[in-house]
Amino acid sequence: MDNHGSDLSGLGDFTTGYRVITIGAIAIGIGVVSAYVALVLLKLIGLFTNLFFFQRWSTAVASPANHTLGGFVILVPVVGALIIGLMARYGSDRIRGHGIPEAIEAILLRGSRVEPKVAILKPLSAAISIGSGGPFGAEGPIIMTGGAVGSLIAQFFHLTSAERKTLLVAGAAAGMSATFASPVAAVLLAVELLLFEWKPRSMIPVALASATAAAGRRYIIGLGPLFPVPPHPAFIGPQGLAGCVLAGLLAGALSALLTGLVYAAEDLFQRLPIHWMWWPAIGGLVIGLGGYVFPQALGVGYDTIGSLVQGDVAGHVIVGILLVKSLIWSVSLGSGTSGGVLAPLLMIGGALGGVEAMMLPYEGAGFWPLVSMGAMLGGTMRSPFTGIIFALELTHDVNMLLPLLVAVTIAHGCTVLLLRRSILTEKVARRGFHLSREYAVDPLEILFAREVMRSNIVALSSGAPFDTLVRSLHVDPAKGPQRLYPVVDEDQRLLGVVTRVDLQRLVDTSPGDATAQMNAIVRKTPTVAYPDEPLRVIVHRMAETGLTRFPVVERGPVPRVAGMIALDDLLKARALNLEAERRRERVLSVSFMFPFGLKRAREGAGVEADAENRPDQ
Repeated sequence: MDNHGSDLSGLGDFTTGYRVITIGAIAIGIGVVSAYVALVLLKLIGLFTNLFFFQRWSTAVASPANHTLGGFVILVPVVGALIIGLMARYGSDRIRGHGIPEAIEAILLRGSRVEPKVAILKPLSAAISIGSGGPFGAEGPIIMTGGAVGSLIAQFFHLTSAERKTLLVAGAAAGMSATFASPVAAVLLAVELLLFEWKPRSMIPVALASATAAAGRRYIIGLGPLFPVPPHPAFIGPQGLAGCVLAGLLAGALSALLTGLVYAAEDLFQRLPIHWMWWPAIGGLVIGLGGYVFPQALGVGYDTIGSLVQGDVAGHVIVGILLVKSLIWSVSLGSGTSGGVLAPLLMIGGALGGVEAMMLPYEGAGFWPLVSMGAMLGGTMRSPFTGIIFALELTHDVNMLLPLLVAVTIAHGCTVLLLRRSILTEKVARRGFHLSREYAVDPLEILFAREVMRSNIVALSSGAPFDTLVRSLHVDPAKGPQRLYPVVDEDQRLLGVVTRVDLQRLVDTSPGDATAQMNAIVRKTPTVAYPDEPLRVIVHRMAETGLTRFPVVERGPVPRVAGMIALDDLLKARALNLEAERRRERVLSVSFMFPFGLKRAREGAGVEADAENRPDQ
């Protein structure tokens, strides 16, 4: 029975309540702390870079490519990797990897709880790894470290697991925002990678934390952009857009190749007959050899990225990045050392754009490196909006929005079709857990009880005679047995419910006096559903009560029974959703002989209608 005029005041677009204000206030505090954590990490990277390569005590930014160690540079990454291996084995193995998969695991598998020692060991190990020449970025470690800080602060409060998750992600986003001066991209990264939902209850605190950290960066680190670029044209024309499509295709193919290289290296390390503690040292040896051949491959490489987007890089540097940087990054990351993926992807993408700039139309200095940087990031991480906005915030060049949208979308589509999982989620899957990164409206949200309830049911009168009770237990086998019976008065008003088990027992044990004892087994305060309720509400009610079937009653002063709804009825919503996704049909047809073809089509339709109306011959 439809009841479109029912009271829907309890339903709204969102389920967020005033609790979000409290969580938002805590998130602002986490944003302040995470900004200082980002500063500490950057200072640590500078300190270890100076110690390892220049033997001086300084936290100033330094490039390992300017070292004067000669052949001894091969040993520097090995020493750093040995330290990391010891820290991972005897401290916490959670410091291994590039940070984001570990944050995902903490959210999905450990109730958003992060050990306190991870908050200390992760930035320290990342600083040693990058400072000793590791070809990584600081973003993965700061995301994990900021997340650990958010989780630790959350654990001091009386919060739900969902609220702890929000604060963990708030810390991660704040750390990234402070490190790269990219507050919007940090929020998008949180949504596309970490939150696994798009709800105000989580987005608002995360955005507040990210904005707070970005504002704090102004006073403790400095303003952006991190990589200033020369101005680019506001519109590049059809040829330029076609070039963006090609750039997206190439970035998608290279993203798939790099992802395959990383996990091929990890598979090779898995086969080694030695403890995993020694794997980073082997990866460090590869880094050292690569750094000896091509020094620009060592460290974060922000200076090289800046030169790429300025369009001021020699051809041999581009080749070195594509070959040496890609190889040592893949091998060392597969060895399980500590480091991030964003900065290497930016550098490799920029080098790919440098090659494209030799073939594609000239659209300004650094145009194609910047386009390919965003495409590599969005394609490899499967986070297209993060890739687009991150590139814009790093450069403050809003004119690049349309080219980035085209290239990043194409790269994202390529990797989605070529790879089952991204470089981030593959690690989680290899540990035995599957996760989906697709967001959609649950069909239980948009279907109502009136659409799936059973209205052809047996309802018992409070004074039903014995033979009526017996007949109610015998149903058409095609319909299946009714497990719950509403008990109603003469106006179909719900008085209670009786289970089939209780009714069968009553009929078997008291055949002569069943009617008199009926009131003893009636449950007078049943849990009910209403025709206008979304199925999501009913599912939650089933989960809370442990019951799997409810009578459906109309709202109003007289709660008349409209039907019954059970757990298996809810599967109809899933079936309707599957049909909508799989069933293909042509809704409209086009006649190419208009208007004569249209006339014939109408005449044909009339003939078919007459044929259907004629009786069988």
